[in-house]
Amino acid sequence: MKFHQGKPCYLSKLRRLASCVPAIMFAAAVALAQDPVEPPGGPLKVKLLPAPAGAISLAQVHPSDLRNTISGLVSCGTRHSLSSWTDPKRGIGCGRDHIVAEFKKIAVGSGGRLRVIDDRFEVKAPRTGNRLVPMENVYAILPGDDPALAKTVFVVSGHYDTMPTDIMDSTSDAPGADDDGSGTAVSIECARLLASGHYRATLVFAAVSGEEQGLLGGTRLLHYLEQKGYTVGGMLDDDIVGADFAPGAPHRVRLFSGGGTVDDCDSPSRELARRVEEIDGRSHIRMIFRVDRLGRGGDHYPFYKAGLPAVRFTEPLEDYRHEHQTPRVVDGVQYGDLMKFLNFDFMARVALDNAEALRELAMAPAPPTDLQIGGAVTPSAKISWIAPDDPERAGFEVLWRETTNPRWSVFGFAKSSGEFVFKNVSTDNHFFAVRSVGKNGARSIAVPAVALMPRKR
Repeated sequence: MKFHQGKPCYLSKLRRLASCVPAIMFAAAVALAQDPVEPPGGPLKVKLLPAPAGAISLAQVHPSDLRNTISGLVSCGTRHSLSSWTDPKRGIGCGRDHIVAEFKKIAVGSGGRLRVIDDRFEVKAPRTGNRLVPMENVYAILPGDDPALAKTVFVVSGHYDTMPTDIMDSTSDAPGADDDGSGTAVSIECARLLASGHYRATLVFAAVSGEEQGLLGGTRLLHYLEQKGYTVGGMLDDDIVGADFAPGAPHRVRLFSGGGTVDDCDSPSRELARRVEEIDGRSHIRMIFRVDRLGRGGDHYPFYKAGLPAVRFTEPLEDYRHEHQTPRVVDGVQYGDLMKFLNFDFMARVALDNAEALRELAMAPAPPTDLQIGGAVTPSAKISWIAPDDPERAGFEVLWRETTNPRWSVFGFAKSSGEFVFKNVSTDNHFFAVRSVGKNGARSIAVPAVALMPRKR
């Protein structure tokens, strides 16, 4: 280490850098001030409708119910997808029985409106030994009240299968308290919180199998919904949402979303993530702009690849000693996905984030369609869109954002579909979108405007 005047050289450099910070900040501010103001008079003043009344409170979420659900699942020993479907005390069939019983209990409180379905199917994949094996998903479906939107579904899902250290080991204990007893419990808790309500769109509360064997249950869920003629308005995948290991808790839950493949236009999944964050608040949701953790996958992925809005909730920082590990103690360190590592207060907040997002999305009008942007090589951007008639819709919020800004802002409001002109706003410096707004204040996810014209050289 070199010294300068009796002090470490790096300290001298740090002090010189610190003295430059005000100048750097001033230069950045000047650069920002030198950008043209668009529009010249500043953004329009828009009066926004408040969010829908009747928001779910944290006091309505029952950590004890989450604990009881996971305790029942863990009692099955293993819920490996290749374990027994018929043994009532050990194996994945035991887990299915617990889930069906929970959903049926909630269905009674819904006045019979909540329908519980045991979806049985067969599938072959590399992680089934390339042989056809039975699988079962469990769905609780709450039909929407609006005939125009009842075939639109908003889905929350967790997977109830588990694995030990060896992905093909169907006999060793694999309690799966966090992965993914937690996500399954969140899906069931959302059903409890929402089943007595009435919504325009249909809600699906799912617990799927086969995730560890290759996203088999999530893929089946997508196909089931397609076969039944549903349109997926949004899919919330909860996978590993039960712990908050890092010092300084509580922390925000992570929300993963893929960006898509269209130039200058984020995917429906990214727009769903933005809407969820707006509903639940930035203090609770940490948006992660990638489809999933590096080298990992979840049941939202088949939906995302199909071009549908799908996101994944996952705890703030994972402890891999407690995922995909056969329970054991090595050098005094406990391995295994055990209940004692769960944080039920954190999990309750995740359940609330899911339930409130589902509530508001299912109350909203359908999103606009056919968003197009024009006005290239002119002073003013123009966007157009269409939407079906809807007596419950108040109109449309017209959105914009800097190309580097992760969040939308409201630029204007339109009572009907058609064309909107951003007077003296360039097409090139911002992205634009539109979302529907109900008279009840519920908002659809945003739909970005895309250019359909060929690019000019």
